[in-house]
Amino acid sequence: MQTIPGIGKTTAVAILAEIPELSSLENARQLAAYAGLTPSLRSSGTSLKAKPRLSKIGAASLRKALYFPAIVSKNHNPFLKEFSQKLARKGKHTMVIIGAIMRKLLHICFGVLKNKTPFNPNILKI
Repeated sequence: MQTIPGIGKTTAVAILAEIPELSSLENARQLAAYAGLTPSLRSSGTSLKAKPRLSKIGAASLRKALYFPAIVSKNHNPFLKEFSQKLARKGKHTMVIIGAIMRKLLHICFGVLKNKTPFNPNILKI
């Protein structure tokens, strides 16, 4: 996982310690839901129409481990930098962008671990 730009040794260890066994997960979306990085809509009929937020139902320590790597990736990882600029052009708030990058990093980590190969930027779709 350290081949992913933005993920260092400490973060890789923290992620490996917090995620469940990969054989119990079918896809990266399930891992993102486990970490609480999926958006949740808050609505109740016509009386409450709030903005979507991160669900935060899941492993808080996994979200904590991904926060600073997401900030680093936002500024230095060329693929995620382009992704964050695209979201900023859409008018998204900075914390929304960081949450999206955290989720994207977790998806990339899932792919690297599931395929047991180093990170290959040529197959990354943003």
